[in-house]
Amino acid sequence: MAFRLLGSLAAGGLIGFERSHRGRPAGFRTHTLVCLASTMLMLVTLYDWDWLQPHAQETIRIDPTRTAQGIMTGIGFLGAGVIFKQGLSVRGLTTAASIWITAAIGILIGIGLYFPATLTVILVLFVLTTFQWVESRMPVQNYAQLNLVFPREAVIEEADLLRMLRKAGFSVANLEYRLVGSGTRFGYQMMIRTTKLKNLSNLAHKLRNDPKIDEFRISPAGD
Repeated sequence: MAFRLLGSLAAGGLIGFERSHRGRPAGFRTHTLVCLASTMLMLVTLYDWDWLQPHAQETIRIDPTRTAQGIMTGIGFLGAGVIFKQGLSVRGLTTAASIWITAAIGILIGIGLYFPATLTVILVLFVLTTFQWVESRMPVQNYAQLNLVFPREAVIEEADLLRMLRKAGFSVANLEYRLVGSGTRFGYQMMIRTTKLKNLSNLAHKLRNDPKIDEFRISPAGD
């Protein structure tokens, strides 16, 4: 039992260390405790005949898989706690997934399946480190919400605005129109998309130096 608990301590610590290294809210201690707790609960199930009364062994039917299901369900609530939405961006999904799979590793160690547990730890660390490097070099569609506000008497025509955005490397969807400030100003709201993240910075620089624009906001949508 001690060997399995120490094994889960090491497995959870390795994954948690990677998360802490990247500044994630659920890191070293959280992942270690999740893995330890999963292992401990499975040990309680595996060694149930050591703590049940002798006469109960004839009347109680034990199903260890129900404990594993309960662990994974409970971990879902903990994982939800590290997911947060800021504007159009949703963050913490990878950390939530790492907490969930750390619990699964703890279950494997708790029931003594050391080979799949060890292999899973290696694969998780590989995904969290190497895949991030691959992901940063993939051609990814970057989305952002763009809000533009003009004086009502100096609004840029829609065709000219779309032409300018296409020239800057964007495609436009969900274009909306609105009056702002009791009808004294006019605003466009749209979703823009580009394959180059730098285009967002270039667009902000261009809009900042345009005297016709009263107000603008670019809200990147990321995970």
